[in-house]
Amino acid sequence: MFDQSQIQEFKEAFTIMDQNRDGFIDKEDLRDTFAALGRINVKNEELEAMVKEAPGPINFTVFLTMFGEKLKGTDPEETILHAFKVFDTEGKGFVKADLGNEAVASRARGSSHPSIKEKLMTQADRFSEEEVKQMFAAFPPDVCGNLDYRNLCYVITHGEEKD
Repeated sequence: MFDQSQIQEFKEAFTIMDQNRDGFIDKEDLRDTFAALGRINVKNEELEAMVKEAPGPINFTVFLTMFGEKLKGTDPEETILHAFKVFDTEGKGFVKADLGNEAVASRARGSSHPSIKEKLMTQADRFSEEEVKQMFAAFPPDVCGNLDYRNLCYVITHGEEKD
């Protein structure tokens, strides 16, 4: 399912998350991992829900299997790129990210270029406001309000940013 370099990356991630080095990831390991990332007040229910996603104790094999299941069915990079290109009619490699004041004024003047935020929240499997915020936190628009969807697609399919 994964090549050797991907397995090594998952092993490194597992080792980082296994804070107490007992070979298993449990609620306390997750709490400590979140704290290391700056999120201190994680609710117990959230941690329990995460641990309950596993069929049993989370050792490396279970961890790898869970990621395999999560990634199974992920569209190839070209398919995701094509989906974004539908909104990039000029072929610039980016789309308008947010429906901010400038976009509202533009739409009031009759522009037919809705932002990606508007599309995500109104079409097909609709994103919530929180999901859109999470996406923009992970992939912030540039100073002009554009979302570099090529980099986003690469990260979705390869798991790390291009240089």
